[in-house]
Amino acid sequence: MPFSLWFIIAGALLTLMALMGTTLKRLPLSTAQVYLLVGIGIGPLGIGLLVFDPIEHARILEILSEIAVILSLFAAGLKLRTPLSDGRWRLPLRLATISMTVTVGLVAVAGKYLLGLPWGAAVLLGAVLAPTDPVLASDVQIRQPDDRDRLRFSLTGEAGFNDGAAFPFVMLGLGMLGLRDLGEWGWKWWAVDVFWAILGGIAIGWLLGRGVGRLVVYLRQKHKEAVGADDFLALGLVALSYGIALYAHSYAFLAVFAAGLALRYEERRHTGDKPSEEVEEMARQAENEEVALDENVAPAWMATAVLGFAEQAERMGAVVLVVLVGALMTYASLTWETLAFVAVLFLGIRPLAVSIGLLGSRTTGIQRGLMAWFGIRGIGSIYYLMYAEVHGVYDLFSGAILGVVLTTIAASVVVHGLSVTPIMEWYGRRKESG
Repeated sequence: MPFSLWFIIAGALLTLMALMGTTLKRLPLSTAQVYLLVGIGIGPLGIGLLVFDPIEHARILEILSEIAVILSLFAAGLKLRTPLSDGRWRLPLRLATISMTVTVGLVAVAGKYLLGLPWGAAVLLGAVLAPTDPVLASDVQIRQPDDRDRLRFSLTGEAGFNDGAAFPFVMLGLGMLGLRDLGEWGWKWWAVDVFWAILGGIAIGWLLGRGVGRLVVYLRQKHKEAVGADDFLALGLVALSYGIALYAHSYAFLAVFAAGLALRYEERRHTGDKPSEEVEEMARQAENEEVALDENVAPAWMATAVLGFAEQAERMGAVVLVVLVGALMTYASLTWETLAFVAVLFLGIRPLAVSIGLLGSRTTGIQRGLMAWFGIRGIGSIYYLMYAEVHGVYDLFSGAILGVVLTTIAASVVVHGLSVTPIMEWYGRRKESG
């Protein structure tokens, strides 16, 4: 395809989404659905402008999805301003550990007995599909940092935690397929892939986030420096935490999420319970540099500005990846077995996993029901699948797994996209009236 045509397609799509943004918010339609349709339209199922082999170009897809996910995880961490001592944190932690583990196990069983996969491939499929997506779930996540609604807070935190916490199960699946050394009786998997990689990733991201946050606030408050480059600050912190975590053989997704949390924690340590809206109001009434250097406001202004850049970058990543998913739909599996598997995942496995994970929690039946429904799958699953492809699965069961994953993502984009606006509006009205 001519290079100039790429610019035409990209420009037309971005302009269209900018013009239709307000209209889409009033309709039971998500931007991801539009991107998916565009991808299908320009892919092999449409006019054939975008044609590529996902196995042959697995490394490219891995890198693109990796970038989109880490930017989204960083933004998710920055959104969570709730104090760490707040009991609400138990909800996303339980969803990202108990519920995700149950999901991996049940998906593996379904993959084995419904799709006919061997246990190693079935466990890998469970790991790929278990994490909820931080990129496509923005409509059900918290809208501003002070939002403490249990439903939105839980879904935001879950998507942040489980995109890194799924990695041990990916490693387990690869090990069961003979592509990774798990150690005798799995000792290496437990010691390295579970304990060190998880704890190391969180620690690295937390220390870097707090360290960079303190340094920037100090330079701005005391020396009137380090102003006006919040986009560089965001990219720098993301790159540092991700790169150092990779070098230390820990989970870099968790490191990036923890860095976002730590930067927000550092802001809250200075400003306390002051609402973030006050900072935005001051910014509208004064010059950016004046606000950024104010001793009382500098920490909150830094976090707000970095979050704004991260969210913009996140949306750009979503455009690219969902269009690519649409173009790849020619590889999707539309057999009765696959469609039954998707229905079981959405209507059976996810609700059961959420119910088990939240047993005894202080959530209402409606909140648990909506958490069970909005287990959105998306870009994170593409990353894990491409990671597995790059690490040797292409010689084994990649075709079967690829078809199931693409079908699941497309189904999630459609059914969750159609339902998110009316359901969340209903939930908001009920919350206000109750």
